[in-house]
Amino acid sequence: MTEEGTLSPVRPPSSIRPEAGQVRPLSGLSAMLGAPAAGPRAPLAAITGITIDSRRVRRGDLYVALPGSTVHGAGFAAAAVTAGAVAILTDPAGRAAAVATGVPVLVVPDPRAVLGEVAAWVYGRPADDILLLGVTGTSGKSTTSFLLEGGLRAAGHRTGLVGGVEIRIGEEAFPAALTTPEATDLHGLFALMRERGVTAAAMEVSSHALALGRVGALFYDVALFTNLSQDHLDFHRDLDDYFAAKARLFTPEMCRVGVVNIDDDHGRELAGLAKVPITTFSASGTPEADWRAGDVRLGADGSTFRVIGPGGVEADVSVGLPGPFNVANSLGAIVALVEAGVPLQSAVHGVGGVSGVPGRMERVPGAQGFQAIVDYSHKPGAVESVLKALREVTSGDLVVVLGCGGDRDRGKRPLMGEAAARLADVAILTSDNPRTEDPLGILAAMLEGVLRVPAHLRAHVIIEPDRAAAIDLAVGRAAPGDVVVVAGKGHEQGQYVDGEVLPFDDRKVVAEAIGRRGRT
Repeated sequence: MTEEGTLSPVRPPSSIRPEAGQVRPLSGLSAMLGAPAAGPRAPLAAITGITIDSRRVRRGDLYVALPGSTVHGAGFAAAAVTAGAVAILTDPAGRAAAVATGVPVLVVPDPRAVLGEVAAWVYGRPADDILLLGVTGTSGKSTTSFLLEGGLRAAGHRTGLVGGVEIRIGEEAFPAALTTPEATDLHGLFALMRERGVTAAAMEVSSHALALGRVGALFYDVALFTNLSQDHLDFHRDLDDYFAAKARLFTPEMCRVGVVNIDDDHGRELAGLAKVPITTFSASGTPEADWRAGDVRLGADGSTFRVIGPGGVEADVSVGLPGPFNVANSLGAIVALVEAGVPLQSAVHGVGGVSGVPGRMERVPGAQGFQAIVDYSHKPGAVESVLKALREVTSGDLVVVLGCGGDRDRGKRPLMGEAAARLADVAILTSDNPRTEDPLGILAAMLEGVLRVPAHLRAHVIIEPDRAAAIDLAVGRAAPGDVVVVAGKGHEQGQYVDGEVLPFDDRKVVAEAIGRRGRT
């Protein structure tokens, strides 16, 4: 996983930006920043792209040398110039190394603080030409962004998607490394979208992106809040700090209108404090919500409900995504699409046409007599929601395979162990991405939560540190009517162990286990 929870062993191609950008005079950037350009070639310098990674420099780029936790980016300035960088933006600490390269140098007190504005300027503010819908929250961001894209496509837009599962430009898909890319990559991505005729895009907006300025210089036509529960407390000071980062999206500087789930306590708080117009929704049918779901019917393969909006507007919705949380995701997407100007029926049709999201309640085919599901739930609230949803469609035992990531929020581990032991019939605790930690130490923390559940209410708990063996055990013991859910990694295709990313795809491992079971 990255610091935001998404792991991809495949580095995203550095080409997710125009091959040849607009030619922009360095003098214009110097004037915008109020920073004189040093260097003999400064008056003639012109830039066509921007990056903070010296390994991804193209000829004509502005290289931004940022201070890092252990090294300064200026230490790679010479390599960036050799690769084709024609100018450098840095801070006073990086000035000397940057000037030594011989290319023009701009110095500002905090280059990260202006990174979004600089990247937007380099590419000619491409996002301003795209209808932009942003989704933030703890759970449901990826699913909701896919639903939004489906609705935008149904309304006739050529669409883009930016998220932790993948990046899409029209029909072309790229692997994602961060839930929200760095500002330099993000504005380059929107420049490529604009070049290829994209007219509307949906994107996930992480708390890291909001706190670190990755979405600087972006303005969202609609911002959507799904929910908030404990996560990322290895990065944020506490839950209040985490919430405050999310709330930044709902300000006049960042969005035109907000769409907020008031079934969530933090959503209610956000609806009351936001400084932009807020439209509220409730999947539980809360009367004071602007939009509500009624006549909700949950099934193993999806759900139906009636969306009820202001002034008596109504529509019947059928979605192929199971669980009450996906009713909330679907309703939120529909409301956001309407706020973006999409007709209600087009929104309903587009959302209903999304058959699934990779690694989100994804069924693995081939299981005989039982169901096998892979889900990305890797935080306490998500684990609880998934297990409660699957309980409703399980006639036999509910079996969960679950681990917790290493070098991340340690406070989640007992909570996730407790949820698994309380809500499943069989909980097989295993490794997720242990990183540099001892997997047994992570499991011990999960067991602390298990022991909080009274023995007579506790699932049958099995400890198997080897994830593949744990999956094989769960599939091998499944009986007719059982549901086996392998939680935590979802769409990820690698396992981070002691500094290495080892190939590991839960979906493939589950499929292989089903195949072995069929041969016995």
